[in-house]
Amino acid sequence: MAELIGKQYLDPEVLNQIRHLEVTARNVVEGFISGLHKSPYKGFSVEFAQHREYVPGDDLRYLDWKAYGKSDKYYIKEYEEETNFRALIALDTSESMRYQSGTHMSKLEYGRYMAASLAYLIQKQSDAAGLALFDEKLYDFIQPASSHAVLMRMLASLYNHPPQKKTNIGEVLKDVAQRAGRRSLVIVISDLFDSLEHLRVGLEHLHARKHDVLVFNVMDEQELNFTFDRLTQFKGMEGYPQLLVDPRSLREAYLEEVANFTAEARRHCLRNHTDFYQVNSKEPLAIVLQSYLARRTGAR
Repeated sequence: MAELIGKQYLDPEVLNQIRHLEVTARNVVEGFISGLHKSPYKGFSVEFAQHREYVPGDDLRYLDWKAYGKSDKYYIKEYEEETNFRALIALDTSESMRYQSGTHMSKLEYGRYMAASLAYLIQKQSDAAGLALFDEKLYDFIQPASSHAVLMRMLASLYNHPPQKKTNIGEVLKDVAQRAGRRSLVIVISDLFDSLEHLRVGLEHLHARKHDVLVFNVMDEQELNFTFDRLTQFKGMEGYPQLLVDPRSLREAYLEEVANFTAEARRHCLRNHTDFYQVNSKEPLAIVLQSYLARRTGAR
């Protein structure tokens, strides 16, 4: 049932508008020039790459019966031809992602639609997509695969987890760097509400393991522009207290702080060869993905 409900995150309008674009890595991924794919046809004549655990829906032709005999577990053989490109989507589900203003969807809902659309697009081009959900820690991890069954698992996982706890992005990205295994495109979707020093440490771990990384910094319209014009009580998230303030007296200082935060996050990304793209959650997702993916493809 959860799998069926999770399909809501595959917005047909979004998918229709981005169907001609490819998600590509600019750097070399496992010895191949990024964006260049071998033949999509799979067979036993290609070079063996690795094992991964079997999930329902996988092609039974690639079960490794010798591995089953030794471990009593089912493993799938993956080949270089079908593992040329792997993407792991890491979505922040901490409490601050719950924020929304006006009629716009929350940052978390926006992130869920973005994660689902990217996973679908990656699999559509016969590549492997995986998912990592996190707050203070990485609590759900689905290894990249190209099967429809894995996509359904990802959608169900996106639906099942409510936002809670704080963010510890440094420890999370270190964990992702270790679990991802082979070089991959790691797509981070987060408001980055954590120490930027933590972000720097996490990005350095990913870069050290040769992963290609991009960060979608998802922010709400009010977080970016702070257009409140009357006495307002702000409810604290992630352990912060409530505050009753006159926002007009704070607007200039607030916007300066946001600008400094964004600039520092961008610098950390640049130093670690990471793409940084700030997203306003009021913007149509299809336009955001079209703009970014077209720019990334053109920069190859």
